[in-house]
Amino acid sequence: MLSWLTRIALACWKPVRRYARMSKDDDLDDSSIGDSLLWCRELDKHSFGDFSFAVVQANEVIEDHSQVDTGNGATFVGVYDGHGGPEASRYVSDHLFLHLMRLARENGNISEDIIRGAFSATEDGFLTLVRRTCGLKPLIAAIGSCCLVGVIWRGTLYVANVGDSRAVIGSVGRSNKIVGEQLTKDHNASMEEVRQELRSLHPDDSHIVVLKHGVWRIKGIIQVSRSIGDAYLKRPEFSLDPSFPRFHLSDPIRRPVLTAEPSVCTRVLRPSDKFVIFASDGLWEHLTNQEAVEIVYNNPRPGIARRLVKTALNVAARKREMRYDDLKKVEKGVRRFFHDDITVVVIFIDHELLGKEVPVPGLSVKGFIDTVGPSNFSILQGIDANARSTYRK
Repeated sequence: MLSWLTRIALACWKPVRRYARMSKDDDLDDSSIGDSLLWCRELDKHSFGDFSFAVVQANEVIEDHSQVDTGNGATFVGVYDGHGGPEASRYVSDHLFLHLMRLARENGNISEDIIRGAFSATEDGFLTLVRRTCGLKPLIAAIGSCCLVGVIWRGTLYVANVGDSRAVIGSVGRSNKIVGEQLTKDHNASMEEVRQELRSLHPDDSHIVVLKHGVWRIKGIIQVSRSIGDAYLKRPEFSLDPSFPRFHLSDPIRRPVLTAEPSVCTRVLRPSDKFVIFASDGLWEHLTNQEAVEIVYNNPRPGIARRLVKTALNVAARKREMRYDDLKKVEKGVRRFFHDDITVVVIFIDHELLGKEVPVPGLSVKGFIDTVGPSNFSILQGIDANARSTYRK
């Protein structure tokens, strides 16, 4: 028996291929028609190996933005999962990497502080945009984005995030088995640790976290505790009036409810580290960390990000008593009843390339919108380039 929600979606089926603006998808495992809302790059090169990239749209306007930037001796990954609209995630995609490169050039290196500075500059820039435009578009104050960033440089992996997108590293352990290790923290009120943190920061606010319809939400509104944007939960000047009841706060905020301060992880890459999966929470709603790393480890590299997305979509379809072949026919917007926008980037790490000057085209790939251009990572060639040779296995 199909659920009532599925019946509604089935009744809304329309041809969607003519609306798609992305690369068409051809199934990896069968000859049936592809998913017109699925974009991918099967396999490309970065300085330390290969990468695979895939995005599937669910919302009427996609709210996931993403990028991979490659250069000689450096690789950058960004996954930006927007909410309330695409403006914040698009802004992050257009600005965070540029802030990172500017700060790296000014300071002569890449470090945790440089990455934090890039997050802070991006947050400040977006809040300035909100201030300039909120008179014409008040709801921009309620638009935000999770932000997950990874940088590989000098044999070291830096990962930073706000929100609940996730980076998971696949490492070979005992008996040659792959083990998934989560490198990021989920800044989501569903986590007891996050609720305790919020309560300790707001001891005078008994409604800082509220269980609403079985879901823990901050101020009864939002699940993520850290983000870029969401200005109305950070500064009183951006509070929305009662004409927007979904985002209206009964009491003015006395201090920021959310923060844009990222959690940052630094890891010197080990020979056992084989790949890193960067993905928005749309993937992790349907796959565990271990399931994801096993899929990557046990299948060919080409198209592996698409394989992860399709596996998640198969799970999402089964939850609604459907087949993925049926889900493919559901148009964007209606698809959001079944799954979220999903972005996946898999970065493979070939250790024989770490610390070597391997010529790789400096490319900047923007996910889903399918744009490819030169990358600003070339500026790192002048930042103590000889230091890269100090990496040892």
